[in-house]
Amino acid sequence: MKLTPYSENCGMVVQDVQLAKLSDDEIVELRAHFAEHGVLFFYDQDLPPAEHLRFAKRFGQLVVNRFFQPVENFPEIAQVRKEKSQTTNIGGAWHTDHSYDQEPAMGSILVARELPAAGGDTRFANMYKAWESLPDDLKVQLEGLQAEHSSSHVYGKEGYYAATDLGESLNLESEVGEAVHPVVIRHPDSGKKALYVNPGLTARILGMSRQESHELLTRVYTLVDETDVYCDFEWQPGAVAMWDNRSTWHNANNDYQGDFRLLHRVTLAGAPLEAA
Repeated sequence: MKLTPYSENCGMVVQDVQLAKLSDDEIVELRAHFAEHGVLFFYDQDLPPAEHLRFAKRFGQLVVNRFFQPVENFPEIAQVRKEKSQTTNIGGAWHTDHSYDQEPAMGSILVARELPAAGGDTRFANMYKAWESLPDDLKVQLEGLQAEHSSSHVYGKEGYYAATDLGESLNLESEVGEAVHPVVIRHPDSGKKALYVNPGLTARILGMSRQESHELLTRVYTLVDETDVYCDFEWQPGAVAMWDNRSTWHNANNDYQGDFRLLHRVTLAGAPLEAA
């Protein structure tokens, strides 16, 4: 397989592979690239739902998202779906999948199914680079801290989506999640330090007042926003994006009003995170 940078600081394009036909050695190689780079992009893939699942299960164990509607006959595949009539999209804010779980998801594998005529890109951010970009005094302040992550303000019965036109298409009756994780983690596979807070699902930093927590997180997010750690992935038919939730953020652009978009997502199970 051949890897080329998608952008200077975010994402790698993997060429000369078909995910449905990888050898065992190629799976091992791909796992190493996944841990090192955080987000991998593939084009021209033949990956129907059964093959999507088969590839994901070769890569790791799966976790089922309890809020999304599943694909018919494939309960482990979640639909990332927006109808022509809907104005709200799924994942339209910076976040990390399943950070509200006690064992956060290792990664996600997203496959394009039906795309709008224009728009609908997904933006990714490299949290290895984000951590490296922070000033030393802030790094010292952040190391050793823990943060609470929650899904209640997003997926709860009185959360964000409940008040939108996606409310009836998501399973907002499910039990919401809350978990505590280190603010700075040591990635279990690459050994690198990564920033592990995100604007969408991190509720607060423990040991601080709400105001102090808000001010510190706002400072961190502002500094990350000012740093070139981003890339916008332009979806194409047959495209696949695969990202490590422990070292990336992502954000689905909602710039295709009046058009339909459908992608299929499989989520890879993770493990408890350790502080750097």
